[in-house]
Amino acid sequence: MLPSGARTSAPCSPRAKPTGGRLRFDGSVLGPRRLVVVGGVAAGLSAAARARRLDPTLDVRVFERTGFCAYSACGLPYLVGGVIQDHKALVARTPGDLAKQGIAVHLRHEVVGVDLLAGRVRVRDLEAGRERDEPFDELLLATGGRAALPFPGAGLPGVFAVRTVEDGLAIRSWLSVRQPSKAVIVGGGYIGLEMAEALRCLGLEVSLVELLPRVLPLVDGEIAGDVEAALVRHGVDLRCATPVQEIAGNGRVRQVVAGGEGIDADLVVVGVGVSPENALAAAAGVPLGVRGAVVVDARLRSRVAHVWAAGDCAETRHRLHGAPSYIPLGTTANKQGRVAGANIAGRDESFGGVVGTAAVKVFDLHVARTGLSEAEALSAGIDAVAATIVHRSRAAYYPGWQPIRVKITAERGTGRLLGAQLAGTEGVAKRVDVIAAALHSGAGVDDLARFDLTYAPPFAPVWDPLLMAARQAQRLV
Repeated sequence: MLPSGARTSAPCSPRAKPTGGRLRFDGSVLGPRRLVVVGGVAAGLSAAARARRLDPTLDVRVFERTGFCAYSACGLPYLVGGVIQDHKALVARTPGDLAKQGIAVHLRHEVVGVDLLAGRVRVRDLEAGRERDEPFDELLLATGGRAALPFPGAGLPGVFAVRTVEDGLAIRSWLSVRQPSKAVIVGGGYIGLEMAEALRCLGLEVSLVELLPRVLPLVDGEIAGDVEAALVRHGVDLRCATPVQEIAGNGRVRQVVAGGEGIDADLVVVGVGVSPENALAAAAGVPLGVRGAVVVDARLRSRVAHVWAAGDCAETRHRLHGAPSYIPLGTTANKQGRVAGANIAGRDESFGGVVGTAAVKVFDLHVARTGLSEAEALSAGIDAVAATIVHRSRAAYYPGWQPIRVKITAERGTGRLLGAQLAGTEGVAKRVDVIAAALHSGAGVDDLARFDLTYAPPFAPVWDPLLMAARQAQRLV
């Protein structure tokens, strides 16, 4: 913990820091500057690689408590479902690859404490069971997020979260060895929806239980309705507005008790949200903010000098309302990591914030969103209006066109574009990226209505669905 009275603003430090290396007690330089990175996935390794590239003299050490680094957690549902056969395909770089860049990655090593005054971390070797101290000059917290498992019985065999490669492999092993026939998914967010598809496509009976009145709370009701219809159409037993009381079993999971009813299950996946993995920061006295994420500035500095944070453990700024937000996405983590790494190496870069662009596939339905939903805009105190249209994905005369739903949110009076949500079986990701680019440029609905978008019969009608939605929004603002 910080000593009583210690200052935590970024320009000040609890101890002197050299620019060229660590100091001995007599003031002489001990060696090259050392960067310790806690967490070796998206943000941590993006920062480590960028910092080392820009400052080849930097001593970079990464500690990752799992057995894998530089992996894509977003691919785990597809590993479980068999779309991806080999888990190694999810791993972008190994410790051996990173060693060639001068980055020392220690897997199965957990940082269990931080002494800010002494400038060192306490590291536990999880395989050897030993602990040691590691000094640092710069410390990057990239501890990620933790999956919530808030129910009695969540520790039973057969109950899984989906955060790490080990989680994905454990589910695959359970499927292979136990050969379950009935699965319950708890939570209707991105992970829950993707896991429902993966397990249903493997032939399991799947029930999806959601506490809220509808699935996918980051979109508005019209889009969520399309998602729910897709789930039911593909045989998922959907139960919204259904709280989970407990997960029950004897030696292994047997059922989920939800809404006062027992739902038989021999496999349960809990995906009820992610929160910052902030225990290390909190214990060290690093200030926390939105939802317990580490408070950072645009350069990814915490409020303690020489301590940085990036990824799912850190705040970010939402470009639409400017307030600190918690939006745990892999894209954000990688970008924040790059900025943090550059600044640790002596550059002066800023992270410009996010608009929250994301997409999810639910069987044959593609859903995407960016910016603020109508509900989010109103909650942020913005006088928002929304226009929803259903249009053709291709020219009407070209075979195979599909309906695509577009909802655009804008600010009343100014016409400022605030966000969009889309649902359809093709062309969704292409179009949401157009809106994301428009949001980054500060465009309004009038600008969007004038965009020169692609027209070719196999890809889009002459009046693209985005243009049609923008024209509808123009009548409301």
